[in-house]
Amino acid sequence: MLKAFNQLTLENGYLDFPANFYHRVNPRGLKNAHLISFNPDVASVLDLDPCSVLPSDLARFFGGGDILPGSEPLAMKYGGHQFGQYNPDLGDGRGLLLGEVVNSKGERWDLHLKGAGKTAYSRFGDGRAVLRSSIREYLISAAMQGLDIPTTQALCLVGSEEYTMREGMELCAKVLRVTQCHIRFGHFEHLYYTRQHEALKTLADYCLDRYFPACKTAHKESAEQAYLAMFKQIRDLSIEMVAKWQAYGFVHGVMNSDNMSILGETFDYGPYVFMDRYQPDFISNHTDHEGRYAFKRQPDIMLWNLSCLAQALLPLIDREALVAALDEYKVLYQQAYYQQMKTRLGWLTDHEGDDLLIDQLIQLATRQRIDLNRFLRDLCDLQAENDASLHQCLGHFTDPVAVTDWLVAYTRRTELEASSFPIRQQQMRCVNPCYLLRSYMLEEAILEANNGDYRLVNTLLSVVRQPFEDKAEYARYAGEPPEWAGGISLSCSS
Repeated sequence: MLKAFNQLTLENGYLDFPANFYHRVNPRGLKNAHLISFNPDVASVLDLDPCSVLPSDLARFFGGGDILPGSEPLAMKYGGHQFGQYNPDLGDGRGLLLGEVVNSKGERWDLHLKGAGKTAYSRFGDGRAVLRSSIREYLISAAMQGLDIPTTQALCLVGSEEYTMREGMELCAKVLRVTQCHIRFGHFEHLYYTRQHEALKTLADYCLDRYFPACKTAHKESAEQAYLAMFKQIRDLSIEMVAKWQAYGFVHGVMNSDNMSILGETFDYGPYVFMDRYQPDFISNHTDHEGRYAFKRQPDIMLWNLSCLAQALLPLIDREALVAALDEYKVLYQQAYYQQMKTRLGWLTDHEGDDLLIDQLIQLATRQRIDLNRFLRDLCDLQAENDASLHQCLGHFTDPVAVTDWLVAYTRRTELEASSFPIRQQQMRCVNPCYLLRSYMLEEAILEANNGDYRLVNTLLSVVRQPFEDKAEYARYAGEPPEWAGGISLSCSS
């Protein structure tokens, strides 16, 4: 049963932890807070009736500083490795966990307000989020959800007439992030490095009970085996996420361990990019001078981050068991990645040579720097007897001759599938998007929003919520990005 907004009540199980796990603080309101955008898809998971939600209520509770019934806001304490170096002085410096909504399915959904003001962990920051970065997080959350890439979500985006200094004076905004879990690898790291081993066990037990109950049920006789099973589940969820990143050309940009969710969701969006041209060495964050978080390194960095989590769990799990679990990572990742690519290529069965054909496609995409996502969308329509569809596919390559042999081999391999062309075409169109949230689209929306026009933000929300449906009114966003898009520069403040 759908609820009206004034029926939304919150709990906060995180308050059951000792006081050193968090800092209680109320959000600070913004000047003339107003609603910019609202995502009805996210409202549905909270059992909210979108038609009953008033913009004034969203602005008041998620921008103006008013407190929802039952909410006891808190900032979480955690640590984490940032660009390979451990930083103990981390925590929610500009975000607050407002509480949990329990929906009709019994699911618990955290409400987390980003840009809520200073906390005990703000260090030298002002606790504010700017409109530019808030638009980016709000829209990419919807885009990733539309693509079925594991992600946090966002219910609404609230603007204001208040300014703060970032890259010049910028307008402040807030995003309400929604997910079932805000616990990061860095939560465990903080307790490990401060030698709070009993607290570490308390956190692990909480995660078992709330997020991984099957691990506990399967190992009732051994707490250590239950913790190990939980770690393996976190590993597998993380693998699924990063395999999808690689299959769709997504670059996170800041894969610090404090930005890693134990649920394997894409978390803490910053200088992210969907690559316009396939470049394994692509670095989305211009402050990443050594290319630590380059696109091709993301799978290895995920393994590195899991190693950090494994180290933090040493007081609970035998070292050799953790090492063995980590040793399985590369094989499991390869399986997950090739499965993602096979699905995009329309192959539902396994045949010898599949991985080689995928590797050859990636090599071609790299050498000729094609837009792999747009090519795969056109590949959905390829028929051997259809010259127009062949011409469309070849048009993505500066040297079409080089790809001809691959297309011949691909066609032969695809003929081994039992499905007919119309069925396979439909299957492929369900996993190869017509639209991705490109950097130029965000830049245009941000420019207009800074001038008080939010129409493009809401248009893009409509585009990315259903990325596989080809619609004439969005034709521009299915085409080649403009030349100036290659000059967009992003940093950790993005």
